[in-house]
Amino acid sequence: MVYLRWCAWGVVIRPRLSDNFPMQQLSTIQTIAIWALPVLFAITVHEVAHGWMAKKLGDKTAMMLGRLTLNPLKHIDPIGTIVLPLMLVVLQTGFVFGWAKPVPVTVENLRRPKQDMVWVALAGPLSNGLMAILWAIVMTAAALYHTAIPMIAEPLVYMGQAGMLINVVLMVLNLVPIPPLDGGRIVTGLLPGRLAWQFSRIEPYGFLILIALLASGILGDLLGPIIKGVIDPLYTLVRF
Repeated sequence: MVYLRWCAWGVVIRPRLSDNFPMQQLSTIQTIAIWALPVLFAITVHEVAHGWMAKKLGDKTAMMLGRLTLNPLKHIDPIGTIVLPLMLVVLQTGFVFGWAKPVPVTVENLRRPKQDMVWVALAGPLSNGLMAILWAIVMTAAALYHTAIPMIAEPLVYMGQAGMLINVVLMVLNLVPIPPLDGGRIVTGLLPGRLAWQFSRIEPYGFLILIALLASGILGDLLGPIIKGVIDPLYTLVRF
């Protein structure tokens, strides 16, 4: 059995809305309230997508363990999903980082283990891409009704923005080709046998490599333009 672990997520909290929308400085409590739901949805759907794809390809491990559910309590890691991100928000570091509980996948149950693991790994980031689009729609719809029902529409606009950003970051970050991130699983599945085995040996050090790249700023420099390249087209759809 393997685990698609560390569905990592991180995001720089720098609001950017249309010039036509009145910006407000959010307090720490408001920031937590705005980001809580989008983050929970992002990691929950991401995890369910892994388990759902595995089930479709022959492995019912996640289903039998109750992980094919949108109940976030089944996917929350107390430290990685709650304590660490909350601490980073309260300390106003400008960056939030965390992870969810691993989704169990029994590779031997898959019909074509090596190839199918590529699709299982890819399902998570793809689900985040779809959610980013849905949050962009929420953001646009809420902005249209801002004048009529500002008390409801304004929080939804900020929440939509947070949902877009966290899902794009989660998608891009998890596609980094470092095992055990999804991107590492995808590369392992695409490489021929011996190379795949050699590449997979990086996995025990994957988290340390990720933290080192993050702390050095290299990860931000590499992923920043990619994230911007995905986010900008979504913002062009959000005109208000």
